[in-house]
Amino acid sequence: MSRVPMTASGAEKLRAELSQLKTELRPKVIQAIAEARAHGDLKENAEYHAAREQQSFIEGRINEIERKLAHAHIIDVTRLPQNGKVVFGVTVVLADEETGTEVRYKIVGEDEAEAKEGRISVSSPIARALIGKEEGEVVQVRAPGGTSHYEVVQVLYQ
Repeated sequence: MSRVPMTASGAEKLRAELSQLKTELRPKVIQAIAEARAHGDLKENAEYHAAREQQSFIEGRINEIERKLAHAHIIDVTRLPQNGKVVFGVTVVLADEETGTEVRYKIVGEDEAEAKEGRISVSSPIARALIGKEEGEVVQVRAPGGTSHYEVVQVLYQ
């Protein structure tokens, strides 16, 4: 598996979730399994089966997070040269050429993307069009909804 770009904040969120899974949720589910076992017959013990299912989910999520972090190329944009160029991890303020409406996007890895919160995947059409552009440039974005033109108003390295 190749290296996958991830922001420093995205990696920190994954580490926090991993810590919670290992130190809080895993011990709780192990305790729940032990308590359910104490109730006797495991064949018809719904508590036991539910706890085992939850344990399976937790262990799967732990493995998934560890794999993501192992293959992550963590990029801290605050350490990059702040030259007004759009690169992975920056926050970009754009102005729609037709309406003048401003939008703000942070370009992040695929696992960190959340459009409602203004975080777009580096592989999205708008991010691909923006990478390498500089403040003041006009960008043409071809998306499934049609073609739009945006001016790069500001590039923030935060």
